[in-house]
Amino acid sequence: MILNKLLRESAFINGKWISHSANKLSVINPADGSLIAQVPDLGVSETKLAIEAADKAFRSWKETTAKQRSRVLYRWFQLIIENTDTLAELLTLEQGKPLREAKGEVLSCAYFFEWFSEEAKRTYGDNIPSNSTSTRLLTIKQPVGVVAAITPWNFPISMIARKAAPAIAAGCSIVIKPAEDTPLCALALAALAEQAGVPAGVINVVTTADAASVGHELCTHPLVRKVSFTGSTGVGKKIMALTASTVKKTSMELGGNAPFIVFDDADIEQAVAGAIGSKYRNAGQTCICTNRIFVQHTIYDRFIERYQQAVESLKVGSGLDQETEIGPLINEAAVNKVDQLVREALEEGASLISGGAAHPAGPRFYQPTLLGDLDDNMAISQAEIFGPVSTVFSFKDEQEVVERANNTPYGLAAYLYTRDIGRVWRVSEALEYGMVGINEGMISNEMTPFGGVKESGIGREGSYHGMDDYMELKYLCMGGI
Repeated sequence: MILNKLLRESAFINGKWISHSANKLSVINPADGSLIAQVPDLGVSETKLAIEAADKAFRSWKETTAKQRSRVLYRWFQLIIENTDTLAELLTLEQGKPLREAKGEVLSCAYFFEWFSEEAKRTYGDNIPSNSTSTRLLTIKQPVGVVAAITPWNFPISMIARKAAPAIAAGCSIVIKPAEDTPLCALALAALAEQAGVPAGVINVVTTADAASVGHELCTHPLVRKVSFTGSTGVGKKIMALTASTVKKTSMELGGNAPFIVFDDADIEQAVAGAIGSKYRNAGQTCICTNRIFVQHTIYDRFIERYQQAVESLKVGSGLDQETEIGPLINEAAVNKVDQLVREALEEGASLISGGAAHPAGPRFYQPTLLGDLDDNMAISQAEIFGPVSTVFSFKDEQEVVERANNTPYGLAAYLYTRDIGRVWRVSEALEYGMVGINEGMISNEMTPFGGVKESGIGREGSYHGMDDYMELKYLCMGGI
C-alpha cells in the first residue's frame, strides 16, 4: 500500500482539516467490504461555514491575474502527475474499478487541470462595432462567484477536476460535496491543492452522508451563485428546482441511454472492441457507456458470435489485481438493481446468451452479461443499466435505427460504426445526442465539450467552452468618446 501520504480522514474547510465531528462516515472497499477510512459526517452548519469561507476567499481570488491562477493550476497538475500511482490506488480502493482504469482516470483529472491552467489566460471579451461615433461597445468576462460542485461516485476524481479546474481558473471559489461512497479522492485532491498554493477557502470539501440536507443548503444559499452537478436525471431535476429560488447558474451532466449502432458495412472486429470498451469500462457504471447495441440484421448473428466471445473472456475480480478487467459494483443495491433488470428482461422474452447472475468473486460483483432478442418496450431498454450487461437489438435500415435510437428522453452520448462517409454525416446529424462517437467507443478528453441534450443535461464540461459556465458576460457601453 502506497496511499498513506494522501489519505485524509478530515473534511477541508477554509484551509483547515476538520476532523472533529460527532458522526463519522465509513468508507468501504467494494471489492471485499473492508473499512478503508472514516471521515466526518458533516451537516448544514458546517456547509454554511464552507460557503462563507468560499465567499470570503472569492473576494480576493477574483482579483488575482489570470497568469497567477494559471501558475497555481499548473502546479496542481504537476502534483497530480507526481502522485498518479497513489491516487490510482486510493481510487480503486474506494470505488472498485481496475487499477489500469483508475490510472487513466487520474491522468484525465490531471489533464483537466493542465488544460484549464492554459484556458485561464484566454477568457477573451469582444470589441463590438458601435452604432454611434460617440460610444464604444465591448464585453468582458468575470467569475460567477461561489460554486457548489456535487460529484458522483463512479468517477470520483475526474468529475471534480471537470468542475474545480475551470471554476478556479475563472477566478471562482468552490465548495465540493463528494459522493458518500467516495470522499477520499476529493480530500486527496484538496491536499494537493493546498501544496500547489491554492489559497485557504478557494477550495472546500464537505464530507457527508446527509446528501439531501447538505445539497439543499448548497442549492439555496444566497452566496452560492453556481451549482454544477453530475448524477441522475431525477436528482438533477430536484436540484434545478431548488436553485430556481435564487436563480443560480447551473451545469447538469445527467443520465444517459446511449445507443451503439453497427451498420452492415462496419468493421465487425473494430465494432466489437469499441462496444466492449464502452460498455464494460468501470463495470458498466458510466453515464456515457453503451446501453443499447443496435446491429443491422444482415450481420446480427456474426456480431453476436464474436461479441459473446469477447464478453466471456473478460476477467472479473479485485481492481488491485493487475489482470482484472471488471471490478465490483459500488454496493449491493446496485447489484440487486442490475439483476432485477436482467430477470425482468428474461421474463419479458429476452434470451440469455452469457452471464445473467451474481459473480462468485463477492456480493458486489456481477457476471459480464449478454442479452439478445430484445425489443424497445422492455424495461431494460428504457433504463440506464449502470452495470456489466449488454443488450443487443436487430434493425433493418438507417431510418428505423435513428428513430429507435432517439426514442428516449436522454441525449448524452451515441456511437455508430460504418465506413460510408455519407451515412456518417446523415446519422451523426440526425442523432439527438450531445456527443457522437464515430467508429470510436472512447470519446472523452479535456479538449472537447462533454455534455448532453434533452434530459441529459445543461452546459458543457471541458474544451474552451468549459470556462463559460463559470463566468458572467458583462456588456460595457462607453459614451462621451
